[in-house]
Amino acid sequence: MTNTDKPTIPPRKTGLAHFFAAASYSLAGFQRLWKEAAFRHEVGVGLIGLALVAYFSDAAIQIVGFVVLWLMLAATEAMNTAIEVLVDHLSPQWAEFAKAAKDLGSFACACMITATVLYAAWIVVF
Repeated sequence: MTNTDKPTIPPRKTGLAHFFAAASYSLAGFQRLWKEAAFRHEVGVGLIGLALVAYFSDAAIQIVGFVVLWLMLAATEAMNTAIEVLVDHLSPQWAEFAKAAKDLGSFACACMITATVLYAAWIVVF
């Protein structure tokens, strides 16, 4: 690529334009994440969990707590997917660093799933 072929960086958006640009990037991220089977499963199980928590909870704060934990799970899944996309781009062949990065992302998701399930189970059982 020669100097004349360099892509130009678009100007930064500010103010209200920045808000709408950020919202469109977030929507695009959600649409990309929806393609992941794991995320779709987490959404389905999360809706079931929310129904159970809402039915068995004694206070609205417990429902809010579950929603916050689930949102943290969704954010962790998004970061895990981002790691996987980058690793697949950087290392199309098998590599130890790629396996480690993907395993660590998977572990982060497993931790959040466990925390969310434990919280919901605590509300349902006690």
